[in-house]
Amino acid sequence: MAIVERKTKVIEGLRPDTIPWRELIAAAEPVVLKGLAGSWELVQAGRRSASEAIAYLKSFYNGRTVGAYLGSPEIGGRYFYKDDLSGLNFRCERLPLDQVLDDIARHLDNTSPPSIYVGSTTLDACLPGLRARNDLSFDSEMFAGSRPLTSIWIGNPSIASAHYDAPNNLACCAVGRRRFTLFPPEQIANLYPGPLDLTPGGQAVSMVDFANPDFEKFPRFRDALAAAQVAELEPGDAVFYPSLWWHQVEALSPFNVLINYWWSDAPGYMGTPMNALYHALLSLRDRPEQEKRAWRHIFDYYIFGTSDLPREHLPEKACGVLGPVDEDRARQLRAMLLHKMNR
Repeated sequence: MAIVERKTKVIEGLRPDTIPWRELIAAAEPVVLKGLAGSWELVQAGRRSASEAIAYLKSFYNGRTVGAYLGSPEIGGRYFYKDDLSGLNFRCERLPLDQVLDDIARHLDNTSPPSIYVGSTTLDACLPGLRARNDLSFDSEMFAGSRPLTSIWIGNPSIASAHYDAPNNLACCAVGRRRFTLFPPEQIANLYPGPLDLTPGGQAVSMVDFANPDFEKFPRFRDALAAAQVAELEPGDAVFYPSLWWHQVEALSPFNVLINYWWSDAPGYMGTPMNALYHALLSLRDRPEQEKRAWRHIFDYYIFGTSDLPREHLPEKACGVLGPVDEDRARQLRAMLLHKMNR
């Protein structure tokens, strides 16, 4: 078992309406918000029993199907690849949520249950009304005009292998216990990401089995562990971690529910950087090394340096696409890209 010594910083005494959003973003570090969601009705039901939490969720269910991940007991809740990477070690089905909850309930006392997991389901789509009694406050000016995407995750014991997400994330452990193992973005090479085009959940995941790491095959993982931190969550606790932090998430109880909030500080009209990565794979990665070194300088100048530098010597009317990106310029850039790529 990979041992992580460093514990994530803990803040106590916060309520759903006293979250210091600006301070969390400015600190750019994970933090556990102890007991943040402790007053939620769902948390209270889960503390009494898993069965009561299941009944509480069912009381809001509107009959829609959800995406369910289903695996044999042999995978131990680790939704991952087959040994030869020819596919995934679980199957996906669209099922009624109440059926999934009943299947989990039947195995609550089973020490080796089949793996059952509903991941990243938009909360209001299948459980309308639940958020009215189990939610956080987003009255900060940071969320003016928009609110985070709210998702729910439901299942029995599971392991979501280490991966990153583009948005900021605040995850509330509503039922059961969870463990988050967190790594800063610069540890990507030491986590040995898997394929980009075949993934268990939409993002590349670490190929390292944290429960039994093979340091001969993945020697740099020792360096990742030295930079890691771990957040142990009880029901009602929450954890915040910034955009692009790697995180492995383990649901540790016979029944687990997590509600999380995703948001980005970037305007909605901006494109996703992942598309730029795919385009770079097409157009840059396999060029001669001397060309790539030159392109690195060009990208540092136009993209990763200060945005004012490339235009500071130009008249404003001549800046064109070098000017600040607003909604109109975003449309202009998209049109230009589509035209160039379709030539």
